[in-house]
Amino acid sequence: MLLLVLYVALLSCFYRPAPSSNDVYHKIPLKTVTLTGKVVSFPVLKKNGYNAVVKVLAVNGEKTGGYVYARFKEYTPAWHETLQLQGRLKKPYSIAMLGNFDWGAYLATQHIFTEMAVSSAQQKAPPSFFFWAIAAVRADILKVFEQNFPRNLAAIAGGVLLGERGEIDGGLYSDFQDSGAIHLLVASGGNVGFVTLIVFAFCALFGAGRKKTVVLALVIAGVYTLIAGADAPLVRAYFMTVCAVTGYLLHRNSGVFQGLIISCFVILLFNPASVFETGFEMSFLATLAIIVCLNTYQLPAAWPRWVKFFVQIFMATLCTQLVLLPVFTNVFFKVSFAGLLSNMLLVPLASLLMGLSFAYYVFSLLHMGFVLHALTQGTLWTFEQLVRFFASFPFSSVTAAAWRPGWIVSYYTGLFLLFNLPQKIFVRRIWKYALAVMVLAPAVQYLFFNPPTVWLLNEWNKNAVLVRLPNGSRLLFGAAIDGDKLSRAVLRSGGTQLDAVFISEDAAKQTKEIKELQKQITVKKVVLPFADVWPGEEITVRGTQVRAEWGLLKNRQGALWRNRGYSGGRDSLSYTVTNKDLSFTVSANGRFIEQSGVTFDNKRNATQTLHL
Repeated sequence: MLLLVLYVALLSCFYRPAPSSNDVYHKIPLKTVTLTGKVVSFPVLKKNGYNAVVKVLAVNGEKTGGYVYARFKEYTPAWHETLQLQGRLKKPYSIAMLGNFDWGAYLATQHIFTEMAVSSAQQKAPPSFFFWAIAAVRADILKVFEQNFPRNLAAIAGGVLLGERGEIDGGLYSDFQDSGAIHLLVASGGNVGFVTLIVFAFCALFGAGRKKTVVLALVIAGVYTLIAGADAPLVRAYFMTVCAVTGYLLHRNSGVFQGLIISCFVILLFNPASVFETGFEMSFLATLAIIVCLNTYQLPAAWPRWVKFFVQIFMATLCTQLVLLPVFTNVFFKVSFAGLLSNMLLVPLASLLMGLSFAYYVFSLLHMGFVLHALTQGTLWTFEQLVRFFASFPFSSVTAAAWRPGWIVSYYTGLFLLFNLPQKIFVRRIWKYALAVMVLAPAVQYLFFNPPTVWLLNEWNKNAVLVRLPNGSRLLFGAAIDGDKLSRAVLRSGGTQLDAVFISEDAAKQTKEIKELQKQITVKKVVLPFADVWPGEEITVRGTQVRAEWGLLKNRQGALWRNRGYSGGRDSLSYTVTNKDLSFTVSANGRFIEQSGVTFDNKRNATQTLHL
């Protein structure tokens, strides 16, 4: 465990995903290429065709490595078939906007640094029978659901059984988030455990021996893991299952904790970039929390089994919500309170749905699907209505700002104490040190790691400048970027409100984006150019002076000049911010900032972070 903690710490500090010397990424300058590779992900149906990850074997006849995210228009790829592709290579679409999803960065965590628009594809070698059968079963299951249930119910069935939710309404997807049940649309470790237990029960029914039971359970659980996509939660769960049943074979109690440590180590050894993947982090943190909490908080033996069942679900949900709170908040900027109640009903119902939907598929193969159709559809409908019901609660989901590192350290230290409270001797030894960490971590951050911070935001040459000052006040200069994206940037900076928004030009257009921004962020004051403020006038915001000046601009040679004189047309203002010893100027429309004669320019589709 200590080695794993050290390894994770080293990866977090020093490792960054980057293409190897032989990666196909270095072939991008060639643009149009002939590429040979193997499809290593299940193809995903999109509006214009299929998308899939292809492991590269050669480019223009030269041995090459790495992966491409391939977009097929006129060809349907099959999992694990070898193809010869012709098309155009390019870098993945990437906009590194603070707090917003970055497609390029996400692909990098999968060790994919190149995309390919496929113009033609030709099969070089078909998939082996095993992989063909796996893909065929997966596709057939989803097809049966799509043909026999309404779209949303088919998506729920596919999500619960295989983690493939397909085309689901945006409103229902939001309801899953708000109700705290979104995790049930992803095939998780619980699914692998459920399959394993069913096999053990089936073998026990027919009196199979220990070895035969273990082998059969591992085979069927492994096949299910592949059919469901073999992503991080499933692979982790399968490794844990291997550890547990191996211990069972050897008459050793290996325990789920040991399985968790080993599986985490194995995954990170083969794919170190997983440490930056949100799904990987949430999967392992949630499992660890459940293991620790349910082992330390033992329920009284006299309680009825059905009471224990629901109490344990509540405890598992609670500890999962608690341990994932900083991660969930820092990624999605939402906190779901309804999840504590909803999961007590939806988790058992999801297990029932998993078995029922698979049984319906088996009956459909036997042309007897009508026997279970009404029951399966009714259960799916009930599941959907419960999700909508819990999502409708007032404050079921609340917008929340990202946590800063000092508070995260303090929170997890307190949570560690809470999870171990029943271990009284252990807690007596550590509580003073833990309390010191809980107090000192935020204090050290505030005193020593709280400089004035400026984020230069850019999206396709539309600009904004977000400023966070040591006293916690936040100012926004320019709102040319989509208001919803700006709101996520503010939330990622750690705040839920802006003390003021200063506009320098195009007031009518940017006012529309501010209204969109205000759906999630409180804006105390909006300052419009040549209406609320003129050059030479000054506004004080929580002890910070902001002086309006004629628009500061740059020419093509990089020389500074000012747009002096009011014409009533496309005139602009710049703003000089002064707070104690700090002083800098935000240029017209946030294209750059200037401090002591030095300028810091915006970069296209990137976020520049400056600590002044």
